[in-house]
Amino acid sequence: MKCLMKYQWVKLPRNHLPEGKGIMSAWAKLAARAAFRKGQASYCGHINAVSPGMWSGGVVGLKSILGSRSRIQSLETLSKLSELGYVRYSLNTKTKKLTYQITDWVIECSGEECMNGSVYATEGYGFLCLPRSITDRLVEQNYIFDEADAWLDLWCHTVSEDLGNAFSFLAPTVQFGKFGAVLTLETLGQRWNWEKTKVWRFFQKYKDAFILHRLPGAYGCLIFNMLYPTASEITMPESEKIERIIAEIRILAKNEQKVGSDHENMGRLIALYSHQLLTECADESENTPPKNRVALFDPYILRAYFSHSNCKKCIYDCKGMCIYSPPVIDTSKIRGPCGSVDITIIAKEMFTYDPPNRRKIAV
Repeated sequence: MKCLMKYQWVKLPRNHLPEGKGIMSAWAKLAARAAFRKGQASYCGHINAVSPGMWSGGVVGLKSILGSRSRIQSLETLSKLSELGYVRYSLNTKTKKLTYQITDWVIECSGEECMNGSVYATEGYGFLCLPRSITDRLVEQNYIFDEADAWLDLWCHTVSEDLGNAFSFLAPTVQFGKFGAVLTLETLGQRWNWEKTKVWRFFQKYKDAFILHRLPGAYGCLIFNMLYPTASEITMPESEKIERIIAEIRILAKNEQKVGSDHENMGRLIALYSHQLLTECADESENTPPKNRVALFDPYILRAYFSHSNCKKCIYDCKGMCIYSPPVIDTSKIRGPCGSVDITIIAKEMFTYDPPNRRKIAV
């Protein structure tokens, strides 16, 4: 599915909740078991009214959802989430009735409500819709991330088929902000309050979900989300395609002044020239014969985003050079000694190009 940077939310399948320990792992478990519509919920013989993003039951039920060993530990986790502003909860000490509400519940993309059946979704089925900025709250409070927090942070900032990131057409890509397509272990360590070596160990542990691709020089690296739900199976992009996109962007931005470090500048150039690059690749896929070059992207994907009403008179190669193909003349119809000579070679040698006057002159 498409998931663009301009969207304020992102989808998380219930069968791919954050892995490892962390406060966001507990949040995801609570959100996955909350009601998706308004209705009546049954718990231990009691009927409770619930609204979207709400759960009502007992402390034992909370313990089961979080997978905690004790009720005290479950309540401490719930209290910590409440302090961070992720949930609101109430506990009746007499009846032991517990109710919590997910404060960041997204209802704009939930679709039409189901009027019949259970108000709680089946465990491990469907997806959660969560704000992209849900982990930014931890960054603002200088919170030390755990593994699940970092895992969900990368997931929330995944983009797919976004025109501002050419690499997202190869595979879902992690991008922090408009200019954050290129990352480094140092920048992620500063965000998560980790050392560089810990960030590296994290990606080695969860390489089935997030794969690093190091860019040439000091540009940094790209992070691809291999578990993100798309219409087709995700495969790791080839290094040749990635390096070719980098080269194309550098050609388009040859007159741009460098801003910031190498990886910051490259992230800025990707955001500024990805749309132009995708447009040119789509045009070339339409107008260029297959024998001249191989397109960077699948033309059938790009046709959904661009219209190609104007045909170019020249054929451009990957470096933007115009290729002039002279007409082929059938030499079998030429009489005399020239009949055995390739007339296209003669045609090329008869003219040369005069750069100062910008015209062809006869030899």
